[in-house]
Amino acid sequence: MSSTLESIEMLLKKELPGVRQDVLLKDHTTFQIGGPARYFLEVRKKGMLVKALQTAKKLNLPFFILGGGSNLLVSDEGFKGLVVKIESENGIVLKSETVIEAPAGVQMEHLVDFSLQNHLEGLEWSGGLPGTFGGAIRGNAGAFGGEIKDSILEVEALDKDLNLHVLSNAQCQFSYRSSIFKKENWIVVSATLQCKKGHKENLEKIAQSRIDYRIEKQPLDLPNAGSIFKNCDLKWFSSEWQKELAHVVKQDPFPVVPTAYLISEANLKGTRAGGAEVSKKHPNFIVNIDNAKAADVLELIEIIKAKVKEKYGVMLEQEVQYLE
Repeated sequence: MSSTLESIEMLLKKELPGVRQDVLLKDHTTFQIGGPARYFLEVRKKGMLVKALQTAKKLNLPFFILGGGSNLLVSDEGFKGLVVKIESENGIVLKSETVIEAPAGVQMEHLVDFSLQNHLEGLEWSGGLPGTFGGAIRGNAGAFGGEIKDSILEVEALDKDLNLHVLSNAQCQFSYRSSIFKKENWIVVSATLQCKKGHKENLEKIAQSRIDYRIEKQPLDLPNAGSIFKNCDLKWFSSEWQKELAHVVKQDPFPVVPTAYLISEANLKGTRAGGAEVSKKHPNFIVNIDNAKAADVLELIEIIKAKVKEKYGVMLEQEVQYLE
């Protein structure tokens, strides 16, 4: 080991006593794929998060913020820096009759349950949504016509220089499956949601129907990272294809063609590479069926992109983040 590496490790352990080395990231992602993080730290408080990132910055050490590990593919070689996993088992509070505040590390399922218990409308569309609140904000998660941006009041976040900001909804620059946090690589710390009073039973029925839909339509029995690609804007297609595809167009929240349909029509269901497979149940999912490697998934992604481009003339946009 070089003296430089030794000094980095000594400083890390001094500044961040809980830091561990060579932690397999496959154990912290829903895909169950990925090599080791050179350094790994779990944090539960904002102060420790800031300290961890300041330490990494001081040591010129690359870092990555990990939430629930969904929507993420980690390389087989892992990550040669510090992975900071945000853990928040609680911390959700009712700021007023209709305003919820929560830390970024809270699981979405817990946040949805909290809103339902308090008879609040605004998150029921996200029943069954995996991952953390911070991840949902970063990617402006959406489903069934709803998006996280619809309820966001303010977001507390760290910029690239680790300065803390409080951003209004408009300042978050939300767009389709994106935000300023994703585009500028800012780190969500916490956020407030503006909800409205609703009927608990009705809201619970909606949330449960979304959960049931996911169980029925998605391959949740196998390790996966959620949708691999974004749905395709109808405007991307030629006028001929727009007419041909009119029967499958849905609002999400603007007119889109479901990518799962395109992949299915390109006869890619069940296509395999190593231990990875294009799901037969929902072809916009790639599933880990037999100790898949990241290289297997990347191979399938390129096959899907090429086949869909060849058939429809559109280039799919990847939704899953790749960490290397």
